[in-house]
Amino acid sequence: MTSINSICIYCGSSPGRLDAYASAAFALAESLVSRNIRLVYGGASIGIMGMVADRVLKLGGQAVGVIPKALAHKEVAHHHLTELHVTQSMHERKMLMAELSDGFIALPGGIGTLGKR
Repeated sequence: MTSINSICIYCGSSPGRLDAYASAAFALAESLVSRNIRLVYGGASIGIMGMVADRVLKLGGQAVGVIPKALAHKEVAHHHLTELHVTQSMHERKMLMAELSDGFIALPGGIGTLGKR
């Protein structure tokens, strides 16, 4: 059986329309930390992305963000992460997120969450 050390979460940089989205983000963060699984995600401090990362960090877990340089300002890059990687392109972002992760989970988000690789 393969050990899972890092999970990549694809989700939105907006909070979404339903409170259930935040509840799911918090529950997922708690589940990751309780299993000592590192979060890898899109690197934003806002929206569902920020909610998951903030909760993981608050609970003592590790959160690794990967954000393209062009979106670092627009998505408000999270500067209190365990690690923050700034890439040159969206393609490089997705590739690095995949390299850093053992698996993937998608939470509600926009077209980016559906994933162009």
